[in-house]
Amino acid sequence: FASYYGDHMVLQKEPAGAVLWGSGELGATVTVALTGDSGLIMKKTTRVKGPSRTWATVLDPMNQGGPYTLTATQGSENVTLRDVYFGDVWLCSGQSNMAMTVLQIANASQELAAAARYPYVRLFAVAPARSDTELRDLERVDLPWSVPTAESLGHGNFTYFSAVCWLLGRSLYEARRYPIGLVEAAWGGTPIEAWSSRRALQACGLLEDVGSPSFRLRLVFCIPLSPPLPSSASLHLSGPQTPSVLWNAMIHPLLNMTLRGVAWYQGEANAFLHTDQYNCTFPALIADWRQAFHAGSAGQTEPLLPFGFVQLSTYRRQSPDDSFARLRWHQTADLGVVPNARMPNTFMAVAMDLGDEHSPYGSIHPRDKQNVAHRLQLGARAVAYGEKNLVFQGPYPSRAILEVTKRLLNITYSQELVYRQRDAQLFEVTCSGQHGWVPAPVVTVESHVVTLGLAGCGTLVLGLRYAWAEWPCNYQSCALYNTRGLPAPPFV
Repeated sequence: FASYYGDHMVLQKEPAGAVLWGSGELGATVTVALTGDSGLIMKKTTRVKGPSRTWATVLDPMNQGGPYTLTATQGSENVTLRDVYFGDVWLCSGQSNMAMTVLQIANASQELAAAARYPYVRLFAVAPARSDTELRDLERVDLPWSVPTAESLGHGNFTYFSAVCWLLGRSLYEARRYPIGLVEAAWGGTPIEAWSSRRALQACGLLEDVGSPSFRLRLVFCIPLSPPLPSSASLHLSGPQTPSVLWNAMIHPLLNMTLRGVAWYQGEANAFLHTDQYNCTFPALIADWRQAFHAGSAGQTEPLLPFGFVQLSTYRRQSPDDSFARLRWHQTADLGVVPNARMPNTFMAVAMDLGDEHSPYGSIHPRDKQNVAHRLQLGARAVAYGEKNLVFQGPYPSRAILEVTKRLLNITYSQELVYRQRDAQLFEVTCSGQHGWVPAPVVTVESHVVTLGLAGCGTLVLGLRYAWAEWPCNYQSCALYNTRGLPAPPFV
């Protein structure tokens, strides 16, 4: 009975059944008992099977609440876990912006002091590890299941516990009013290929690159605590950047868990590696994780496991490079918003207006994780929990009409608009007979319509894009928002 899970855990509540598993002597009988204040609630019996010498059992669905005691017995041996609750379990994964702790974010002291008010949001952090083969068990744990404290939320820089994950879980607890379990598995500077199984990589035709000289990662920031490297530096993929090694060591051992949802913050590394394959690798990872957690939990994790993610924020203010813009677009499978046909049951937090040029951890690590988590939790409540009439994403174009004689382009948006940054040149067009993109200044903004001037364009507009830059706008001051303060996402 995996002892590293420890007391204070949260198991997934009804309608799913929580899966418990462990190891033992081949052929031995294992009895699992769940008890509460009123005595025995349920008992399950299973056998240890080979060659892995593991056992697993699915508990009957339980209502939210606790505390309970869980005991697994094999012969004269037993392991007992106390202070166990049933609620919703969320997995948080990605690279360094997911790994940033509460200690590192804006208003850190206030956030750490507030931890004691949320004893029913429980924390578990997987230690960074890599493996060339799929592991059955975690090598190490940074934080066994714990009640939140200032220490467990701010242990150190990029160690544990994830600020985005904590703030998301805290918001979900406030909205749902029952226990929330948070599992963090994150490692800075890592590309999506490291978090992907061989199946997922094969689906995108990337496996043939593994081990070849062309499979390289341009390391602009590397591991967050490393000294900075020049932008031209490049290395063969190794260590935690190697394909599938983090899937093998940090995700595969968790597949038996019954989950309610996933939160993902990753992509900066892929602005410099296989950027234009991300429109395949990201949807493939989502589909593969869903299938794997559904199968690993004996069907208890739902097949379309809700999956939320953070769209890339910013890095270099004046950079002419458009790799961040392309990556943001590819995060939506080139469809601009989610959920969509290629990415059902997903939700996204736009973060391009939350740049932090003076972050002590580098501009690639903005400290405003509160707005990130707020936007994520809106998506979780709407998509994962089905809250009706909840606005969870910003305005997006529904049509564009060209007025040729007036040299104007009218863009109709899905929501009422708030125009914040009036001097911004975030709209651009590409025109017939011209090369490249030219600014299309905003002439007027009405309730749902933006009118652009096309004086710099020929008669035919071939393309239109918005906020297509590495650092497109000032802090909380992009051009377009809705009345709820949610920014319009970029598009091309």
